[in-house]
Amino acid sequence: MKNQLIDRLTRYTTIDTQSDPKSTTTPSTEKQWDLLHLLEKELQQLGLPTDLDENGYLFATLESNIDVDVPTVGFLAHVDTSPDFNASNVKPQIIENYDGKPYKLGNTKRVLDPKVFPELNSLVGHTLMVTDGTSLLGADDKAGIVEIMEAICYLQKHPEIKHGTIRIGFTPDEEIGRGPHKFDVDRFNADFAYTMDGSQYGELQYESFNAAEAVITCHGVNVHPGSAKNAMVNAIRLGEQFDSLLPDSEVPERTEGYEGFYHLMNFEGTVEKATLQYIIRDHDKKQFELRKKRILEIRDDINAHFENYPVKVDISDQYFNMAEKILPLPHIIDIPKRVFAKLDIPANTEPIRGGTDGSQLSFMGLPTPNIFTGCGNFHGPYEYASIDVMEKAVQVIIGIVEDIAENN
Repeated sequence: MKNQLIDRLTRYTTIDTQSDPKSTTTPSTEKQWDLLHLLEKELQQLGLPTDLDENGYLFATLESNIDVDVPTVGFLAHVDTSPDFNASNVKPQIIENYDGKPYKLGNTKRVLDPKVFPELNSLVGHTLMVTDGTSLLGADDKAGIVEIMEAICYLQKHPEIKHGTIRIGFTPDEEIGRGPHKFDVDRFNADFAYTMDGSQYGELQYESFNAAEAVITCHGVNVHPGSAKNAMVNAIRLGEQFDSLLPDSEVPERTEGYEGFYHLMNFEGTVEKATLQYIIRDHDKKQFELRKKRILEIRDDINAHFENYPVKVDISDQYFNMAEKILPLPHIIDIPKRVFAKLDIPANTEPIRGGTDGSQLSFMGLPTPNIFTGCGNFHGPYEYASIDVMEKAVQVIIGIVEDIAENN
């Protein structure tokens, strides 16, 4: 199966599908259609009925081959790649039998070094796909697409493997947080699903952050600096003051596990107007609400010193911890856990320090945990995919549909 995985991943990663957060269309970029249309064609060549809507949501069905009714399971992956780094002219490189030593990426000065990326130590002996150092790889989440496609191919070649109805979904704009925004849960018509969008071997994730964005706008008064005393209000300094009142220890670079944070994503402005963009994250719903409340309290504390209330705050929720919707349905987690055990895969159920499409889909009525893909260092030139772990992910998909058919 390794050669098929390499060929398919190479074919998909060389198609630029980068999304654009500034766009107002869905998909956010026309080039996502290139991969969507290719996948539609390949699914139809496999004999699967497909449904690609005007927003770039591609659904397909592998029909049940058993006579009893069992739950319909879905497998999802996103076609877009991150806007954080160059995604054009991707030139995948193959490392056979990785020896655990630093590996120079193409003709660049970039080096894939286990001292910097210690997870590489667990991949000694694996076949890796890496970049040439000039682009991201796009294995996030094209590896997930490959794994779903290869699992479907395998099931078609092996009709002795019993399974119920399987729904497949390839979606746009996950990387900019819009993946589920126009996802039609009723049209997808699955009882539950799994996103193939995790990272390291053994990941089975059903807890995510609660997430919000806070935009702070500071309005200043700009006068000539030579006569500014008691007249100028510098919006930049108001922004600095605002940020200084947040806990210095509660930032991404100083937190881990279940610890939440405030993350200043962008700060720009002039004396007259400054804007700060934060993301707020916490696994605990109560702490999440307290974090949002703290943002409002800082606004009020600063505004109390002025007559015109120069600091404005706009907070918008982005997604919530999917555990709230998944944990009441333990069979959705028990199924992959049984499969992992059969395949001798150690299950890593640590919470996601982020979110997936499943975070939103679970609250839309489609409970959707996340499963590993075998890739790492997403969104940059050090991205890689372990073909060996990808093969295990294919086996997990096959094992899940077998388990559902066996255990009804």
